[in-house]
Amino acid sequence: MRRFFALPICLLFFALPISAADKRPMTIDDLFKFKRVADPQISPDGKWVAYVITTVDLPANKSASSIWLAATDGSTRRALTNAPGKKDKHPRWSPDGKQILFESNRSGDGQLWLIDMNGGEARQITSISTEASNGIWSRDGKKVAFVSGVWPEYAEKPFKESDELNKKRKEEQEKSPVKAKVFTKLFFRHWDEWVEDKRQHLFVISLPARSASEGMPEPKDVTTGDRDAFPTSDTFSSGDNFTFSPDGTHLVFTAVPARNEAWTTNYDICRVPVTGGTKEWECLTKDNAAADNGPVFSPDGKYLAYRAQKRAGFEADLWQILLVEVAQDGALTGKSRGITADFDSSPDSLAWSSDGTMIFFTAENEGASPIYAAYTLKGKVEGVLLDQHTHGSLSLSHDGKVMAFTRVAMNQPTEVHAGPLGNIQVPNISQTNTKLLAELDLPRPESVTLPGAGGTPMQMWILKPPGFDPSKKWPLAYLVHGGPQGAWEDGWSFRWNPELWAAQGYVVALPNPRGSTGFGQKYVDEISGDWGGKCYEDLMKGVEYLEKLPYIDKDRMAAAGASFGGYMMNWFQGHTTKFKTLITHCGVYNFDSMYALTEELWFDEWEHGGPPWVNRESYEKYSPHKFAKNFKTPMLIIQNDLDFRVPVAEGLQLFTTLQRLGVPSKMINFPDEGHWVLKPANSAYWHREVFTWLKKYAPPGGK
Repeated sequence: MRRFFALPICLLFFALPISAADKRPMTIDDLFKFKRVADPQISPDGKWVAYVITTVDLPANKSASSIWLAATDGSTRRALTNAPGKKDKHPRWSPDGKQILFESNRSGDGQLWLIDMNGGEARQITSISTEASNGIWSRDGKKVAFVSGVWPEYAEKPFKESDELNKKRKEEQEKSPVKAKVFTKLFFRHWDEWVEDKRQHLFVISLPARSASEGMPEPKDVTTGDRDAFPTSDTFSSGDNFTFSPDGTHLVFTAVPARNEAWTTNYDICRVPVTGGTKEWECLTKDNAAADNGPVFSPDGKYLAYRAQKRAGFEADLWQILLVEVAQDGALTGKSRGITADFDSSPDSLAWSSDGTMIFFTAENEGASPIYAAYTLKGKVEGVLLDQHTHGSLSLSHDGKVMAFTRVAMNQPTEVHAGPLGNIQVPNISQTNTKLLAELDLPRPESVTLPGAGGTPMQMWILKPPGFDPSKKWPLAYLVHGGPQGAWEDGWSFRWNPELWAAQGYVVALPNPRGSTGFGQKYVDEISGDWGGKCYEDLMKGVEYLEKLPYIDKDRMAAAGASFGGYMMNWFQGHTTKFKTLITHCGVYNFDSMYALTEELWFDEWEHGGPPWVNRESYEKYSPHKFAKNFKTPMLIIQNDLDFRVPVAEGLQLFTTLQRLGVPSKMINFPDEGHWVLKPANSAYWHREVFTWLKKYAPPGGK
């Protein structure tokens, strides 16, 4: 794909430490000692950044989050909130920079709170029975909007009445000995949550003066109706997903499809008055049958920027940034035009320059996520600000002179960086994990590119273990990423952490085969309908490359993956015997049962060219269960009860088959986890089990 380097604005980082002397390998316990940094928000004057730090208490099997402030010059940092054992998150500065709006469960459930930036006691501003989340400010600071999941049949009633009905229904469900769930249409569950017939609505409250002693303001449901006004699929989520119009009279937001939401990707940008009063939302993107999302108004309120795809039904289609002229109330006054039409990657995390001449964004590029700049008048991407590592959560001061963002690498977890735009260094201002990092030997990965299927280049990361001796032979852990439209980036994960795998005594390889994002849309497209084709060949080319390296022990190679990576382990099981063991986490085994049990039908229908009764050949050609007679490799299976994306039946079928064939196999089932294993104790158990299994069939260490 096209690369960009020339831009008069340039940001640089302090160099990462490279010496491994007197350091030790990372352990499983270390993974939970790392504090997790997220959601930086720069103050209007550019002097401070508010962000969230989550701390894990592994023995207690829980985590807590607090909001911190760091000066953008790196001089100081301090905790702004401190509610032991609770979760404070989603900080948003008031327009005058004096207060921070945040979400917290400190009162028992999720509500919105305000706190002065100088500290003191926080003040609760919502008490809605269905909870409040994702709070944002109007530009004049007089209103706040938020999200709450309600039963839509009560939404048009006065708030006190509707809230009481929601509360009563919720309590009746909790107290009733009958736990039956009733569904009237599809998309009754998502990821790991039973949605049933509730809908995500947007509410607006007017704030009293800060010194007012009266009770909390009464919320107004402004998106009444049997439709979600907030993305139910994180595939179509971007930033805050909704915003006030410049004059504060309307909300503009990402709306879920009005019909057939389980098998369409037609998310739209809609608009409603903050006074509510209508179930029919004005659709601003009705001419596009594909997805639109992420509305962000320019600082002068004259333009609306948003992201859009072109191909209906394809969740991994190329996103583009579109601009449209608007009135101050958010009404469209012009026609949309693209400003990233020639850019062959999907923009994310949009932020306007103060004068409206540029939009900054992040986008994947060859295993990293640089920060780019698109010129709004020229309608094209002109350059890259930062070209290494992985960045996100862009936030600009009101004058556009100071930027804050997250930065992460494979050997360093997320931290907040900030500084003025210009030819200066942009330091790590959060410094949350500096002390622990100083103790650990976390090698940097090497990036290699090799010929894949048909000679098409494939990029792959190779991470060597601490204390690596090139004169010895080392076992290989070959990790396949999920998606399939995803990528191994130069980033950090608390679920699949390459540094932790390498620390066990393995060379870790992380290939980006066909379907991987950040290598051009054509490369992404070539996985659809061909899961066991060119992608599999790419991966085998990667194995062949690794086998030729003098330090790889071909008799101690293992492979592992989750989601699509889990599917590929199941495909490996029937098509190669190169690996001593395979580890599959929440992977597809039988395309027919997967279609009938998953929730986002648009995904399967795009990947297979329709439902099973339309395109039988696609569902049969690359389904791993069709090749069970070839299964020989010892296998560890993890599949969870609350995984509604790749349901537990996929793992049960695979385990039954392996056991019947006499193939050494073990299945781990977490009844309280979804597609990922997120609870601290479960995650620690997962890691211990995986590494124990790995050690049994591909012993670690150099020989």
